[in-house]
Amino acid sequence: MWKKVMAKYWFTALIILLNSITALADELDIVVLGLFAGQAVVEVNGQQHLLKVGSVTPEGLKLISATSNEAVMEINGTQQKFQLGNRVSSNFSAATAQPKVSVWPKNGMYLTTGTVNGYSVDFLVDTGASSIALNAATAERLGIDFYRGERIGIRTASGRGMAYRVVLDYVQLDEIKLYNVEAVVLDGEEPSPALLGMSFLGQLDIQHNGERLDLQQKY
Repeated sequence: MWKKVMAKYWFTALIILLNSITALADELDIVVLGLFAGQAVVEVNGQQHLLKVGSVTPEGLKLISATSNEAVMEINGTQQKFQLGNRVSSNFSAATAQPKVSVWPKNGMYLTTGTVNGYSVDFLVDTGASSIALNAATAERLGIDFYRGERIGIRTASGRGMAYRVVLDYVQLDEIKLYNVEAVVLDGEEPSPALLGMSFLGQLDIQHNGERLDLQQKY
């Protein structure tokens, strides 16, 4: 009789344990407590973890990348962005649709309007430009003290020139928003409009659908 009672007890306990594990895997309460270059402090279901890129918590939450502004984490093959203080209760059962922007050509050029550090900027989408490029007047309007940036040599359509390397706090196209984006400022009137180069576009999936250009955030 005693053996039957104990067997029933352990069977019930096993079911509870398995259900708890399933619930843990299905739903995680995640809070981002700290962000650093290549590291993040996260709280998962009440337990704190210091993660380096590639590290995985016992719950299966993996740190893909981290900066002082945001982290990309993955569980069950699904990635999601987190910013400092974000609290997410999610089962991660379905991939989160990432922001997408479509641009149509105007006179053979892909022109669009975005936001840099909170200010509106007209852009020419240019996959041949290695970086976002601004002229001096635009940089000054954005409040960028570009003369403090690193002075570098660049190649332009009109030949070689000099520019200043800067880092933009954020660049946004509709719902697509990226932080700490590298740019160059040319001390002159060109380029006009600003060039939306690969320091931004390289972090997106780019698809040509007929004449339309589709830009989609990767994570």
